Amino acid sequence: MKIYTIIGGVNGVGKSSLTGVLRRELDNLGIIIDVDHLTTALGGNPIDGGRAAIHKIDSCLQKGVCFTQETTLSGGRTERTVQAAKEAGYHIRLYYVGLDSTQESLARIRNRVAKGGHDIPVADVLRRFERRFADVARILPYCDTAIFYDNENGFAEVAEYKNGELLLKGPYRPGWILELAEYLRDAALSPEN
Repeated sequence: MKIYTIIGGVNGVGKSSLTGVLRRELDNLGIIIDVDHLTTALGGNPIDGGRAAIHKIDSCLQKGVCFTQETTLSGGRTERTVQAAKEAGYHIRLYYVGLDSTQESLARIRNRVAKGGHDIPVADVLRRFERRFADVARILPYCDTAIFYDNENGFAEVAEYKNGELLLKGPYRPGWILELAEYLRDAALSPEN
């Protein structure tokens, strides 16, 4: 089976860490495409890193191989990739990582930079955080499976999306997952849908 795995979440939530966890648990992640690593490998230019990621994604789709993409889900590129993968017969799964506050995301980014990692402009983080639920809602209809993790203190599975519904799991209810559930309910009730 061809699988397109999306590791999603705003900057600083732990997407790369979750990818590491999933690598140990799953044997079908295929080629892992991380634009941040590509950017670093190409001298730090984010435009070059983004182009390299798009090239790798397109190559995977053309060859029909399993691949995994880490993404903030912002912009339209991930949605176009999801549409192309769906049309090509891929099974699409989303693993989404969330946090309750922009302050926590920004603190994690500062910590990463202090350790020699890459920085993200504060304005970008704030914009992506503000739009995170709309970004998730855009791609959920294409996903065959979607699992949601809170990373406040290690990865805790807090929900999954099945049959058009976000199902909360376990007793732990971080604020962001409750907000996402409300957002998805309201979007489903919107006269536009």
